[in-house]
This record gives sequence, structure tokens and C-alpha cells, in this order.
Amino acid sequence: MSRINLAKYRLERAKEILIEAEDSFKQGHLSLTVNRSYYAMFTAARALLALKELDSSKHSGVISLFNQYIVKAELFSKEFSKFLSKAKDIREDADYGDFVKITQEDAENQLDHARKFIAEAEKSLMKLIKGGEK
Repeated sequence: MSRINLAKYRLERAKEILIEAEDSFKQGHLSLTVNRSYYAMFTAARALLALKELDSSKHSGVISLFNQYIVKAELFSKEFSKFLSKAKDIREDADYGDFVKITQEDAENQLDHARKFIAEAEKSLMKLIKGGEK
């Protein structure tokens, strides 16, 4: 599979996961909303890394590579890139923390961040693909 096909596949998967996050929010599953929002962003970040033929088996590794090779290279908005690390922390609290209560506002913010992150990832992906084809 080519790196472009892999990147496009991962971006489509990120969009599917975002829909899962939206559905979870509508059903009042706030912890699951936070989880799926993070994974949507994480998968979108991996889509961009696929174009650079980079990946990691660890979440922290993916985030580090994303910041180093995508954000620092100004291929992705620095403002939106911050959403990924924050989302990871909130998702870990929601999934593994004791007595953690995810509020409606927390879940809504995560969902909003995921939408912005994926929209930015899609723009970046198209730019990178077009730039690479020249």
C-alpha cells in the first residue's frame, strides 16, 4: 500500500471515529465521547505521519513524531496541534482514573477540538499530497 493510500485511509478512519464520538455525545456517553474524540485526532495525526513514512507503537511516540515532523515543519496549525496532547491526558483520565467525572462541557470541548483537528489534518494532507506530486 502506498503512503498516500495509507494516509487517506487513516484520515477516513479518523472521520468515522469522529462520528462515533458525536454519536456517543448525543447518547450522553461523555467518557466515551472523550475517548473517541482523542482517537479521531490520534488517527488523523497518524494519517499525516504516513506521508512521511513515520509511525510509533506508542501514543506518546506518535505525538512526539507529529510535533517534530509535521508541526515544527509548519505543515499543521500549531494552535490545533496542542489539542492532541491535551486530549490524550483527558482520555487517559476518563479511561483509567478513579472517581473521574467527565462533564458535558469537557466532552463538548473535546468533540469541538477533534472536529477542528480533523479539518486541519484534511487540509494539510491535501497540501502535502499535491506538493508531493509536483
